[in-house]
Amino acid sequence: MFNRNKTPTPRSAYSREPYPPPRAPWVYESSHGPKAANSFNFPNVEMLPRYEWKPQPFTSAYVPRHIASITSGRKRRHNEHSTYALKRQRVEPLLQLSPASPLRLVANPPPAAEETLRLGIVGFDHFNPNPLHQPNTEVLTIPDISLSIQNYITDKLSGQMVELFEACQQQSSDLERKEACRARLQEDIQEIFPVARLYLTGSSMNGLGSRSSDADLCLVIKGNKRPNPIDVLSRLKRAFRSLPYIERIQLIRAKVPILKFRERGSYLEFDLNVNNTVGIRNTFLLRSYAYADVRVRPMILVIKKWARHNQINDASKGTLSSYTLALMVLHYLQTLKEPVLPSLQKAHPESFNPFMDIDKVPDGPKNIPPYISRNQSSLGELLLGFLRYYATVFSWDKQVISVREATTLPKTNSQEWRNKFICVEEPFERNNVARAVHEKMKFDAIKAQFAESYWILHARKDLNSILPLRSIISKESARR
Repeated sequence: MFNRNKTPTPRSAYSREPYPPPRAPWVYESSHGPKAANSFNFPNVEMLPRYEWKPQPFTSAYVPRHIASITSGRKRRHNEHSTYALKRQRVEPLLQLSPASPLRLVANPPPAAEETLRLGIVGFDHFNPNPLHQPNTEVLTIPDISLSIQNYITDKLSGQMVELFEACQQQSSDLERKEACRARLQEDIQEIFPVARLYLTGSSMNGLGSRSSDADLCLVIKGNKRPNPIDVLSRLKRAFRSLPYIERIQLIRAKVPILKFRERGSYLEFDLNVNNTVGIRNTFLLRSYAYADVRVRPMILVIKKWARHNQINDASKGTLSSYTLALMVLHYLQTLKEPVLPSLQKAHPESFNPFMDIDKVPDGPKNIPPYISRNQSSLGELLLGFLRYYATVFSWDKQVISVREATTLPKTNSQEWRNKFICVEEPFERNNVARAVHEKMKFDAIKAQFAESYWILHARKDLNSILPLRSIISKESARR
């Protein structure tokens, strides 16, 4: 099926060539050189946009507020070493402007930073989806104020959450490896489907991924006749057997069929779907939320690790998907008395139009101004509140979670919600993303885990009481 004797390109996952420097994201060009991610050699085929959107991981060096517990209640002598003292030296200087830093939505910026943000376009990376559009020559920069995470570390629990987040969050090297494999697959798939484009989606791109996260891929095949996903994936399954860099290929015939496989010789696993373009839309919506407040990403990562440890984070086994858990966290943060997050879809409908051409979706959030929350709760307080909300407040049998509306909706008798144990609305398609929970035994286990974890954490205020912190960090560190 594939030409296995062709000369490998420098994009190979096994190439010893260093990765090229990042280029302008999602740039459309009238022609592509042989090293472009979407290069192909088919005559009379419409030129495809280059895929270059590579967000950088978030870093948040912090100073724990409970320094007294580290220094045993005395001042550190000038000749004593302290890793936290080094961190203080790094965060005390004035904020720096970095053209390489991705444009972000930011929470609670200091006055100087807030004024700087108002002077320019604030959102994500500056996109250029129009082939006739000339990029702005002015370099847009904003201060890197990610260090403001320290404002929300006022207790031991909060410090543990940030420690887990920093150890487990996706690194640049992880994203580069995924991109290298995606680019190689793109080229091989185009031997069968010349106009197909392959996109990284999900947690790899929305800022919510960890080192152990799978890579989600969306294969977009445009045309007058919509292809049957099962037929496309079955054909790819047969063809992929001849590829030397992937293994363990499996076709999953779910409501959204996927082709699962793994990069040979690594831990990296992929889930490939066909034309499930809502995944591209919600990737950029969740990325917008992820950077709307500096507490969002640590919160969601900790919740996913907690749910995975307690065996309630696997939709294939009738529990909650990671996407569902992320929406549940966002909903909780939206519905507090002092919300941490707004409804971005309500506030900026033009940026998240569900009918927007898929090639323009990354361009949507670029003009969203920063959201500044008045909620000053620590990470630990938010984690406890999240568990308490779903353990004692949320009405599972009467309410639907809606991030789109930033509230709960009544559970009607419509087919989408009737006889469903958990109802979580997909922000674009408005169907139930928690439909995998269809057994009462699994539903009861999920509810029981929320309640048990809340009461344990409420009593001990120690993250180790609900998940093995050191073990998880060690496992993630082994992937470096």
